[in-house]
Amino acid sequence: MSAIQRIALVLTIIGAINWGLIGFFQFDLVAAIFGGQGSALSRIIYGLVGIAGLVNLGLLFKPSEEAVRDEPNPEVR
Repeated sequence: MSAIQRIALVLTIIGAINWGLIGFFQFDLVAAIFGGQGSALSRIIYGLVGIAGLVNLGLLFKPSEEAVRDEPNPEVR
């Protein structure tokens, strides 16, 4: 996993926690920390989390290294 993918994963987890807080407690942690939903910094954080989610879509379709390693080699008989 590359550094960009790891950063994207961390941002996605932060976003998931924030959405969980919103869903269960009606509390937006990002807005509370960075000055409300309309503040520029909050909007930047929301944007970064959204981009991170798109980056993580690539992980969904990437074959796992274990599956590739376990496949039999058709040339070896």
